[in-house]
Amino acid sequence: METVTLNDGIEQLKGVGPKRAALYRKLGIETVRDLLSFYPRDYLDLSHPLPITEAPAGEVSAVRGRVFKKQGPQRIRKGLTLYKVFATDGDGELVITIYNSQFLFDALSLDGEYCFYGKVTGSPLRREMSAPLCLPASETLLLRPVYALTEGLTNKMVQANMQDALAVWGDRLTDSLPSALRQQYSLCQLRYAVENIHFPADAQARNLARQRLVFEELLVLQLGLSLLRQKHRRQAGARMEDPELSPFLESLPFTLTDGQLQTIRDGIRDMTGRTPALFAGQADEAAPAPEEVRVPMNRLVQGDVGSGKTMVAAALCYVCVKNGFQAAVMAPTQILAEQHYATLERQLSPLGIRCCLLTSSLTPKARRQTLEGVESGLYGVVIGTHALLRGEVAFQALGLVVTDEQHRFGVAQRAALDRKGNNPHLLVMSATPIPRTLALIIYGDLDVSLIRELPKGRQPIDTFAIDPGKRGRALGFLKKQVDEGRQAYIVCPLIQEDGGELASITRYMEDLQKTPLSACRIGALHGKLKPREKEALMAAFQAGELQILVSTTVVEVGVDVPNANIMLIENAERFGLSQLHQLRGRVGRGQYKSYCVLISGGGAEDTRRRLQVMTSTSDGFRIAEEDLKLRGPGDFFGQRQHGLPELKIASIMEDMDVLEEARQAAQALLRQDPSLSLEEHRGLRAEVRRLFSQSGQVAMN
Repeated sequence: METVTLNDGIEQLKGVGPKRAALYRKLGIETVRDLLSFYPRDYLDLSHPLPITEAPAGEVSAVRGRVFKKQGPQRIRKGLTLYKVFATDGDGELVITIYNSQFLFDALSLDGEYCFYGKVTGSPLRREMSAPLCLPASETLLLRPVYALTEGLTNKMVQANMQDALAVWGDRLTDSLPSALRQQYSLCQLRYAVENIHFPADAQARNLARQRLVFEELLVLQLGLSLLRQKHRRQAGARMEDPELSPFLESLPFTLTDGQLQTIRDGIRDMTGRTPALFAGQADEAAPAPEEVRVPMNRLVQGDVGSGKTMVAAALCYVCVKNGFQAAVMAPTQILAEQHYATLERQLSPLGIRCCLLTSSLTPKARRQTLEGVESGLYGVVIGTHALLRGEVAFQALGLVVTDEQHRFGVAQRAALDRKGNNPHLLVMSATPIPRTLALIIYGDLDVSLIRELPKGRQPIDTFAIDPGKRGRALGFLKKQVDEGRQAYIVCPLIQEDGGELASITRYMEDLQKTPLSACRIGALHGKLKPREKEALMAAFQAGELQILVSTTVVEVGVDVPNANIMLIENAERFGLSQLHQLRGRVGRGQYKSYCVLISGGGAEDTRRRLQVMTSTSDGFRIAEEDLKLRGPGDFFGQRQHGLPELKIASIMEDMDVLEEARQAAQALLRQDPSLSLEEHRGLRAEVRRLFSQSGQVAMN
């Protein structure tokens, strides 16, 4: 055992053979270090046992009692044997049922005192428990860890292996937190923290352990993100000067909002080193920046659905091309790419900037011609999907990369586009509003701009939540809107049946034929359609040839149809708040009064709360806050898709105060030691490298 180290394989521990090691690997546990950082998801609290008669029926409780009777095996049927054990605490009796375990039955001795933990049933005078946890009354570990397991592993196995790992580990791992930092934030030492997170002496010890481990994890995260930011700051971006933006602004048929204008200023400052006045005749607010700070823009633009982020991107593409560079705009789906192409082509081509659309649906000849135009510099703005990442796509001088819906792109995809230019500027657009603090964590290496207002003239959307019994009235209201010349979206439920999505939408379309909508021109959008079929369907809807678009796929309805003024969502309980809000944002884009109808038969409390939020506010940031509270950041959007390292014990929502402390500590450390090169920071440096290696990022050399 003395030769085992933290980096050795888990199978080096006593009792861990090849089979158990394989089970641990399913949980991402490869080494002894991994096991020690496999923290409990909960604890069984045996510290306050109740009298048997006071244990509430139907709830899990701990009680203490003396065994006074044991009843031999009863064979109920083949493969099922019952054992009965009777205990008392002097006032009440407890009948314990044990299934198929003579070992456990034999381990409970007559007149022995035990603590029993399980779900209580029966009458007040004669309580019962089936298959409870049974521990000697002398047991000192009264907060017992509960781990997130895979089939074949038990808590008892993990606890035994964890005790061995702690014995091996001892004091070998140097505490990564400097002693001065621990004292400043009143944190316990690492050895104490790891021992008491797995086997806490009491609740206070567990809380001290968690406080220390949460702080360290968030500190390491903040350090890594700050170092990533520094890494970007050291790279030289495409050299740009501030062009005259008046031609672009004056060509717009509308007035940009203050949020759009400020975000454009932020972007141009990042790209040119100066804060522009934007309009001709105005003076710049700052002189050209020193040469050493000319670094790539790395900016996140957060804005609600319909807040006008695409116009911000268009302005920065204009700046980029007028400086002799090309811009690449990448969208997650072909439909969204086509929408961006239509918008940018309409806005930029009159200003002498040629745009092209590069997707997988192009014919070989058209693709070849487009690729040649991109490589020769003929096209200033290139819009596409993941097809832009292919090796055959070569730019003459890529200066700006714009990615839409960043939560759909991984870090590696973003980096692939970066490599196609000489450290181009990066603009990330997200229509998923999230709190600024969380944005700084998720997008920690990016600067953040917020567009909170909606463009002038945008119609408010009245939102209603109804039960399925009122569906007929809702469809009648939808029919009235269509008869008045408007168009509508219906998001129909995805029914789990043979045939999947196609069968689901086919059945729903058949049901619509029995409603007042049977005479309407309806199109069905689903994943089984070929790209050209989807394109034709969307074109027909945008042209008004279809009155109603039924879809089972949420993202595919991300198009701009000003005449569409009603969104009806079936089974609204199946969607998160942010998804519902984004769907709602597809209407209200024209001059007509708009509506969103949520049909839900779900009666769960969280469903009622979600729908109440939707009907009471249209503020995407408030909605996002509620969504995070209800679902947590892990479900809000996938951490790995963001490139955010997986947190093992900290909760971004629950530990917000600790997060702020960790931010302050990280900033102070990096002011003192920008590269964490001092001997006292060597442990933190190693932890940063280890944490960020999980997500394929290199925060430091």
